[in-house]
Amino acid sequence: METESIRIVYMGSPEFAVRPLQMLLEKGFRVVGVITAPDRPAGRGKKIRQSAVKEFLKQQAYDIPVLQPENLKDPVFVKELEDLDPDLQVVVAFRMLPRAVWSIPSLGTINLHASLLPQYRGAAPINHVLINGERETGVTTFLIDEQIDTGNILLQEKTSIGELETAGELHDRLMEQGASLVLETIRQLSAGKLKAKSQEAYLDSKVPLKTAPKIFKEDCRIPWDRPGQEVNNLIRGLSPYPGAFSYLYREGEEGLLCKIFSATFEALSHKDVPGTIYSDGKRRLEVAVKDGVLEILTLQQEGKRKMDARDFLAGFSISSGQCRFS
Repeated sequence: METESIRIVYMGSPEFAVRPLQMLLEKGFRVVGVITAPDRPAGRGKKIRQSAVKEFLKQQAYDIPVLQPENLKDPVFVKELEDLDPDLQVVVAFRMLPRAVWSIPSLGTINLHASLLPQYRGAAPINHVLINGERETGVTTFLIDEQIDTGNILLQEKTSIGELETAGELHDRLMEQGASLVLETIRQLSAGKLKAKSQEAYLDSKVPLKTAPKIFKEDCRIPWDRPGQEVNNLIRGLSPYPGAFSYLYREGEEGLLCKIFSATFEALSHKDVPGTIYSDGKRRLEVAVKDGVLEILTLQQEGKRKMDARDFLAGFSISSGQCRFS
């Protein structure tokens, strides 16, 4: 089958799903429909917000049918999908699909995942590879089946992780890398050159299987009593969103919620309680951890803008040894 003639239905909602769709359209692939999340009220004003994918299509004025089903098993939606007559469905950062949906196209339904499957199956692979201190990750395309992220693998591409790289930075790199991999996967599938392999073939008995579950607020509180590198990895893995947080306490005052976005760790011996703050009151803001100190570089006080430590200290008086994070 000629690549240009393949009828593609694209499914995705957040920013990560925009670049692959954009690249498909720019390269002339035949996208006959887009499935994305329903419009939702969001923010303090509860204004109706569209998905990033829908916003992109509107801004670029693409004349492509957009479906926004509440229920993917709804027979009306399934019939609308069948009427689009897709040869292939491409899924990037979307919901789990029922068989009635993923089994429609003759070439199958492929998914882009931001990890080297079978490692880091789940909703938040980018965050978890950083939280766990991995040095390497990548992107994978695979055929969707009954389970989450377990289908036969089509293509993979690896990349190294920078020592100070944050989740936001890695997200943007993998988005570009993943978009290119989606195009290559479609080209090889249409040419009949690609044979899917079971994820069992990618397992290494010496390496434990790690997962990437959804991250909740309670997962984001910083445990200062842990080794410093672990704490710093948590901060990197949650930066800029949803953000690692802690409460800053000054004597006699209630705790002040702060999100911390970047830091550096120095290993050294000390006898202070983890969370103890050291500061010159002008430029340096350091916090004791189990095996050293973490210098806070950027943070955000609740209700304020994100700022570097110097600007924060200019408007917030801290006495070294008399304040703590908890």
